[in-house]
Amino acid sequence: MASIISRFRLDPLPKQQSAINEARWVRYLLIGISLSFLLLFLLIPLVSVFYEALRQGASVFLATFGDPDAQAAIRLTLTVALICVPVTTLFGVAAAWTITKFSFRGKSLLTTLIDLPFAVSPVIAGLIFILIFSGTHGWLGPWFEDRGIRIIFALPGITLATMFITLPFVARELIPIMQAQGKDEEYAALTLGANGWRTFFRVTLPNVKWGLFYGLILCNARAMGEFGAVAVVSGNIKGLTSTMPLYIETLYFEYQTVPAFALSSLLTLLALLTLILKNIIEWKGSRARS
Repeated sequence: MASIISRFRLDPLPKQQSAINEARWVRYLLIGISLSFLLLFLLIPLVSVFYEALRQGASVFLATFGDPDAQAAIRLTLTVALICVPVTTLFGVAAAWTITKFSFRGKSLLTTLIDLPFAVSPVIAGLIFILIFSGTHGWLGPWFEDRGIRIIFALPGITLATMFITLPFVARELIPIMQAQGKDEEYAALTLGANGWRTFFRVTLPNVKWGLFYGLILCNARAMGEFGAVAVVSGNIKGLTSTMPLYIETLYFEYQTVPAFALSSLLTLLALLTLILKNIIEWKGSRARS
């Protein structure tokens, strides 16, 4: 805790700023409240997850990952992430490049639509795909059913729902970076004879690479942890369409708390790894800008 508090060390401010700053005790009070909330709502729950996962010993903990249904849930979660992340990254780069480098009618509408998954509940997103692709009652369901293609309660539906939820992450990270970058370097490259693709790969992309990595990491974390939309379109069938978050809920409701917390600890470790990578990228990005 001392190391955390040291990061909030209150250095003396210049005299001209002292008139607009609160008293020292107010700042310490606010820092104390913030740390208390972090301890209560973040650190204690994280510690509890690992404690419950290892409460009956390492052998019981490791046995969870030998369960075929748990292995199927892990494989499905990773498969969905491996499909969604490249697709949403490609969309995010294309959308950000289009919005920041070109002028066209409907640009504001496109920007608004990119933010739509942030505003729509994941459950409603899942219901939208049910309405479109469900069996004989969906708008496109009969067409796919006649050709033997199953969307809902299968991998395609889970992937589409996850893709909808993760769509804005890369674009929303890149748009402000590309706007701040401006167009001068691209114009210079075009003046020197580079075509559009060469300008993008040699000028635009290197300037936004840290923002791209950051958005990609956030997208991957959300893809692996998505619950609401996936719960609607998957059917949560053990061993077939149950992702890690869904299978954790199933284990918990079946009173298999240790396996549930064991899988939860795996998701928690992935989240912590995401935070570490995020901080590394922010540090490298700040060094590259300085």
